[in-house]
Amino acid sequence: MGARIIVGLSGGVDSAVAALLLRRQGLEVHGLFMSNWDEDDTYCTSAADFQDARRVCEELGIPLHRASFAEEYRQRVFGNFLSEHRAGRTPNPDVLCNREIKFGVCLAHARRLGGEILATGHYARQAAGAEGAELHKAVDLAKDQSYFLHAVGRDELARARFPLGELPKTEVRALARAAGLPVHDKPDSTGICFIGERPFREFLAQYLPDQPGPIETDGGLRVGVHRGLAYHTLGQRNGLLIGGQAGFPEQPWYVAAKDAARNTLVVVQGHDHPLLMSTELESEPAHWLVERLTRPFHAMVKLRYRQADQAAWIEPLADGRLRARFAAPQRAVTPGQSMVIYSGTRCLGGAVIERTFRPCGDGAREAQAI
Repeated sequence: MGARIIVGLSGGVDSAVAALLLRRQGLEVHGLFMSNWDEDDTYCTSAADFQDARRVCEELGIPLHRASFAEEYRQRVFGNFLSEHRAGRTPNPDVLCNREIKFGVCLAHARRLGGEILATGHYARQAAGAEGAELHKAVDLAKDQSYFLHAVGRDELARARFPLGELPKTEVRALARAAGLPVHDKPDSTGICFIGERPFREFLAQYLPDQPGPIETDGGLRVGVHRGLAYHTLGQRNGLLIGGQAGFPEQPWYVAAKDAARNTLVVVQGHDHPLLMSTELESEPAHWLVERLTRPFHAMVKLRYRQADQAAWIEPLADGRLRARFAAPQRAVTPGQSMVIYSGTRCLGGAVIERTFRPCGDGAREAQAI
């Protein structure tokens, strides 16, 4: 830790406190503000965020560098985001951003600046283990972001530091306030990494043309029209514009499946309708943060961010994919999202969900349409 450390500064309170803590350790700290989105509109806060990062660096007395990775972002993250939506899946670009941008091209840039370590404001913990770098959940489980970091390479993880991993968010705010950091009361950012607060449908419509199709019940009755499968995700309630339907209870409708072959959205009533529940999934090839596991094992998994850990029986397949069978049926398991695997606090790795299964009347399995 005697070498120069580059801190990725976003202009928010978390990365500012990460830099503060490292500076207090007497380390040589430099800040790096990266721009990943180059569109200038009312929703882009990059210019204001850079000024906040600059003021933080002035307060801490550390240099600030600036770099744009917008081209790499469009190629490696945004391109995947669009192609997944075209296929009717629901991707998680934040996972890809961490792997390809923050701990990919940004880490490489940090090394060109003389930094051997890249620190960020993520709520997670990194530790040196017998097999190399380990990724663990943050102490503040309500803020834990290990889910979004599971696809980072082990070599890159070894060069990462997460100074906030041992702290609750309330203490982070208190440290910023006591140190007089100008962003101590700045609201947390929300939303997808490049979309932010902008309306999702309006944004997506700039890149994907409408492809209207029928909305049908699980019994095949047409109850509405959708603009395109890309605008919907499994379990979704809002934005269907179905309203009351004669012969049906006055209850909300939920997206249960996407039939891409017919360009049809299938909806059901009831938050826990059987068609919303899955007992198994199969994934794309897994990314491991341990030596590759080849035998079946019990583990805890997250199928979406902020979900409580769920017990599962994991069976590695010969081609690197995974099959997971849940101890209890899971609601709205979504192809394109990630299944992240844990043993205690340690993240073992994860994989993108490819397809899900639900039980049939005869006990057989049936693939959910996507």
